[in-house]
Amino acid sequence: MISSVVLLLFPLLMIIAAWQDIASMTISNWISLALLGLFLVASPLIGLSWAEFGMHLAVGFAALLLTITMFALGWIGGGDAKLFASAALWMGWPDVVAYTIVSALAGGLLTVFLLYARKTPMPPVFYTQKWSATLLKKGGDVPYGVALCAGALYWFPQSSLFLSTVS
Repeated sequence: MISSVVLLLFPLLMIIAAWQDIASMTISNWISLALLGLFLVASPLIGLSWAEFGMHLAVGFAALLLTITMFALGWIGGGDAKLFASAALWMGWPDVVAYTIVSALAGGLLTVFLLYARKTPMPPVFYTQKWSATLLKKGGDVPYGVALCAGALYWFPQSSLFLSTVS
């Protein structure tokens, strides 16, 4: 029962990250840290073996190294880098591959949608709120936390970690 409740917190934190990214184009460090801490607490409750636990840590660390490099090159934001690494920690191997693909597809769709929306005349009410004006700003950033959240919400219920806990 407790492990099931803990598993619900992962998607909840991903949704909070997406909303925060939409609203402010930032993702607070506390969200990624909460995901990390929650994973550390959840692992024994879920019944991960030391080998499985180590593999999840290795995946998360590899994801962090990769995304920090992408951040250093200016390809993604720092919050996106940390959020992806935290989500990768939860996905583990090989689920992180599918999660990455789904998130990338969601990010592509989000980008196409924003490019279209930014070229389309919108009613003035869309520019009265800071968050929507920021989203519609020509040449503006893409809140990639939304894509990472979509990937997590889609793939996590299919992940080995989730399925081994609920079955």
